[in-house]
Amino acid sequence: MDMNFLNIPPKAQVRTQENVGPNQKQTAFEKKARETATTFEAVFLSQILKSMSMGIKSDGPFGGGQAEEVFQDVLSEEIANQIARNGGIGLSDSVYREILKTQEAEPANAK
Repeated sequence: MDMNFLNIPPKAQVRTQENVGPNQKQTAFEKKARETATTFEAVFLSQILKSMSMGIKSDGPFGGGQAEEVFQDVLSEEIANQIARNGGIGLSDSVYREILKTQEAEPANAK
């Protein structure tokens, strides 16, 4: 699928810990921005996963109940966290870039 219409550069162009040069280090703000973007993507994916499993009926003698609902929510959150930590769907890269753009534009708007 061609994603050029989203104007998202390839992953190699996004500054991450993996592709920062040997003389460059991520600042504390960049690390926090990356963490925030990944968390946002995980929450987004968790909501998608929860809505996908909403109509699934459980059966058997141990199926159903409030405990299973809680377990399903926790399971969806953990699956979403793993997806986000392992590359995700690209949403965190976009959010990360927007956070950095907002930080760069802030001093100009402060005047």
